[in-house]
Amino acid sequence: MEKRHLLTSHIAGFSYWDGAEAFSELKIGTTLKLVREPDNKFDPYAVAIYYEDYKLGFIPRDSNHEISKYLEMGYGGIYDVRINRISPESHPEDQIGFIIRIKARE
Repeated sequence: MEKRHLLTSHIAGFSYWDGAEAFSELKIGTTLKLVREPDNKFDPYAVAIYYEDYKLGFIPRDSNHEISKYLEMGYGGIYDVRINRISPESHPEDQIGFIIRIKARE
């Protein structure tokens, strides 16, 4: 098994960050990057989601606790994060879905 499913969700806060600027470039399968934000004043376990230099939003608060710990410890390379849903007709908070899978050890 090369990858194992960890989380499927929407991007929280998509309408507050750079989502509108990046929207036309996003496709199903686009690779995303996770960035730990330990100084986030709203959530001590905040994990931002980026596409290139665009901050798209966050992993929802109810799903970020364990992932934030691994990122803090330098294990960010274990995650494969990709867009798995694009729904332009939906509310902005539900327009982009993502999946996180854990990569197998090499």
